[in-house]
Amino acid sequence: MPRFAANLSMLFTEEDFFDRFKAAADAGFKGVEYLFPYDYPAADIKQRLDDNDLTQVLFNLPAGDWAAGERGIACHPDRVEEFRAGVDSAIEYARVLGNTQVNCLAGIQPEGVSDADARRTLVENLRFAAGKLADAGILLIAEPINTRDIPGFFLNRTEQALALFDEVGSRNLELQYDIYHMQIMEGDLAPTIEKHLDRIAHVQLADNPGRHEPGTGEINYPFLFAHLDRLGYDGWIGCEYKPKAGTQEGLGWLDAVR
Repeated sequence: MPRFAANLSMLFTEEDFFDRFKAAADAGFKGVEYLFPYDYPAADIKQRLDDNDLTQVLFNLPAGDWAAGERGIACHPDRVEEFRAGVDSAIEYARVLGNTQVNCLAGIQPEGVSDADARRTLVENLRFAAGKLADAGILLIAEPINTRDIPGFFLNRTEQALALFDEVGSRNLELQYDIYHMQIMEGDLAPTIEKHLDRIAHVQLADNPGRHEPGTGEINYPFLFAHLDRLGYDGWIGCEYKPKAGTQEGLGWLDAVR
């Protein structure tokens, strides 16, 4: 059965950030992920992980000014040095926290930047990050994101992402497959997962519409969980959804599959 990680950027948000670790453990999660750790001392986060016997599963490379609406800078030709400095920061945190993968958000294509220049910049940045992270024993992953929630996001389909990864040419770059985003952009979830399983390092979930917990929308999650199990997927599934009526109230789906 897949292992589920609580996304602390979306679950247990009624708690202080540090209190969310215990709340996740109390709810039965064995791993956690979140957008970014950089506002907090790594040692303090590590203490919460250890206190609650949790695995740090994932966080993102620095992604620009999130509060101002930026969603990654990896495709921004004028932000390459900032991106590279962010890779160093991510490595420092990952070493302390013990997680072995970090996610790169490609970003929204900047106004006035051509598709070719955005792609070239993204390829070069991914190649740089994959190499640096490989030296540190950390896997780089990247995810396609739907353009309804984030208009203009540069990476938005599975085949597009994998073709770009092929151009990068690194063995240290794999796919983060977000079921919610890919249901919106392309559907055909089960065959796509099966076809590309050997390149999927991390899975995330939410139901559609609404980005709420499994069982609130159109996606047949019991089937997909069984499908992943049959295929032998042994990675984590990050629960990156907006609880419809409170985190605890919406955890019945998890109880049903454990």
